[in-house]
Order: sequence, then C-alpha cells, then structure tokens
Amino acid sequence: MAEIKHGQNKIYIGDNEHSPSAEITFQKDAIGNLVVDHTFVSDELRGQGVAGQLVDEVITFAKQKGIKLVPECPYVKKYIDKNNLHDILA
Repeated sequence: MAEIKHGQNKIYIGDNEHSPSAEITFQKDAIGNLVVDHTFVSDELRGQGVAGQLVDEVITFAKQKGIKLVPECPYVKKYIDKNNLHDILA
C-alpha cells in the first residue's frame, strides 16, 4: 500500500499533490465542520480498499482536530452508514 499524505484540503496517495493516484478532498464550512466533497481512486488502485483507507484517514484527522464531518461525497456517506460511524457527523 502506498503512503497516505496530507495536502492542502485533501488527503492523497501519489508523488504529486496536484495529480494524485487517489484523493479525498474537503473544505471547512462556516462553523468549522469538515465538508468532505470528493473521493477519487485511479484505475490502477481500484479494488484494493484505497477509498476506504482515505475515508478512515479523514475521520482520524477530524477526530484529532475535534471537528465533525459533513459528507457530501456519496461514497463517504455510504461508508459512514455501512460502518456505523455516525458519531463523527455534524
């Protein structure tokens, strides 16, 4: 598994933050919640659980910062529901 890195409003895998092999992106809303708006995994990494690892990493990041998530990305919503992680939601 490739190294997961933190960038500007994203968590990603790859050598270049601006063209990653996989990423999950977010913005802070007006009250400080983390709005997760997009998840991308390249064809070469699909089927390896990478998207789930990125969601886990953004959840860990939010918990460490003491902030809640607003999942706008359909994959993130589904992952949170499937894994009963509703305590992280705003």
